[in-house]
Amino acid sequence: MFDLSGKTALVTGGGRGLGLEMARALAKAGAWTVINGRNRQGLENARTQLADDGIAVGIAPGDITRDIEIILAGATEKTGQLDILIHAVGERDRRGTEAMEPHEFATLLNTDLTAAYAVAKAALPYLQRSAAGRLIFVTSIAAFAARAGDPAYTAAKGGLSALTRSLAVELGADNLTVNAIAPGWFATETNAALASDTALQAFVDVRIPLKRWGRPEEIAPAAVFLASPAASFVNGITLTVDGGMTVQM
Repeated sequence: MFDLSGKTALVTGGGRGLGLEMARALAKAGAWTVINGRNRQGLENARTQLADDGIAVGIAPGDITRDIEIILAGATEKTGQLDILIHAVGERDRRGTEAMEPHEFATLLNTDLTAAYAVAKAALPYLQRSAAGRLIFVTSIAAFAARAGDPAYTAAKGGLSALTRSLAVELGADNLTVNAIAPGWFATETNAALASDTALQAFVDVRIPLKRWGRPEEIAPAAVFLASPAASFVNGITLTVDGGMTVQM
């Protein structure tokens, strides 16, 4: 039920962090997996890291805000198909309303939401030809719960979960499922300093029932599940992976 043999997958933002862990898991499950990012050297480094673990992946460098067709060409070059698209690209601008101008707000929405729609639209011809296409967005628990001083990211991630539902309804007739994953606090390399902050651990103890940060590899099973035959009747959901943070009062 979790075998992805014969499938081709593209993970945007797959060169590091949670995207890399999801790509690793898809490849281990049998899919020919291609990772995307803006920095070619970063992708090469990720490919070498995976190769050291006996995992082969392809790379498709490019900026998803302007190089979509080039990225898709690179992703489908080997097999001529695309069955799974995980869109894990995102940026954050932690400035409040008084500090952020409308055009800056729009720029973040373009990267985190509009680009997700554009990537999905461009990939549709491939995904619709698949016997069981899978489109998976990576949103955030910010889609459901807000913190002060983060309006653009919160709006973008909330919009991404709404887009997930909309596309799930629109594309279900094509035997294409559309779902999302909402990570909570994960100790990626980007968050390493925060994850090791003993003062912040007091907050974690109160807010996260498991009383710890997530390990990056703990996001991988959610990605494999949603991409696999096991999730053939799962459509339009946002699967939260946060140790219980968003359900605790």
